Amino acid sequence: MDKKIRVIIAKAGLDGHDRGAKVIAAALRDAGMEVIYTGLRQTPEMIVEAAIQEDVDVIGISILSGAHMTILPKILSLMKEKGLDDVLLTGGGIIPDEDIKELKKMGVGELFTPGAPTTAIADFIKQWCSAHPRE
Repeated sequence: MDKKIRVIIAKAGLDGHDRGAKVIAAALRDAGMEVIYTGLRQTPEMIVEAAIQEDVDVIGISILSGAHMTILPKILSLMKEKGLDDVLLTGGGIIPDEDIKELKKMGVGELFTPGAPTTAIADFIKQWCSAHPRE
């Protein structure tokens, strides 16, 4: 039997709107993944520490606050510092196209904007994990 993909879904920073994150968490569970939802107002340090503790394959960040160009690079930097080079950092929210391009250049995976089908998110994660197997 294949190992279940383990995903952390986190709300970073002061953003208090978590309906979308909960919808994504439920959709990924329905797609057969094991999902841990960290709750609101997580710092990048808390998110990376939770990812280590939970031994996840994917960190998914929901950002609606506009702080994506600060928070996602910080998480990426902490992931590199802690040796999480084999973990996918992905996410979504209100993120302009030019920022998505810049974040992807830095090493962030696909970023999904409002209205993205949950199946597209699950498919992306499954394909990425299939192409980057962890022990």
